[in-house]
Amino acid sequence: MALAPLLALWAKRPLVRTTVITAACVWSSDLLATALKAAVDRPRPSVTVAQADPLLGGTIGSSFPSGHAATSFAGAVVLVLLVRRAVPLLFVLAAAVAFSRVYVGVHYPLDVLAGAVLGTTVALAFAAILRAPLRPSEALRRSGAAPPPG
Repeated sequence: MALAPLLALWAKRPLVRTTVITAACVWSSDLLATALKAAVDRPRPSVTVAQADPLLGGTIGSSFPSGHAATSFAGAVVLVLLVRRAVPLLFVLAAAVAFSRVYVGVHYPLDVLAGAVLGTTVALAFAAILRAPLRPSEALRRSGAAPPPG
């Protein structure tokens, strides 16, 4: 019931549709990254490397995968697939976020690589789901295997 107004806007407003898909994709990648962090429970560099002095202070929680990298790449990839503009800029920004996590000492390089792969995979999965036909194809209808529309 609460989704009814959103669904009404969905069909008529490309900006709303793009925003909802992007938010859902980013949120999904964050949920998956959080679940993986709990499952893997890899300590952060400041815990395992004696010389590590993170710029952000004592960051808590697990390190693998990087949630920041996952969400930034999920957002970049889904926006590129939906909007198809500003491609280099979106990937430069996502890569800068990923690099910053290593630079400030809260992730290992493999953490951000895994986060980037996770975010990209989630975005591609969203794209595949959204491109899947929502009703029987014309070929199925012609063959009689699918009920007529309506």
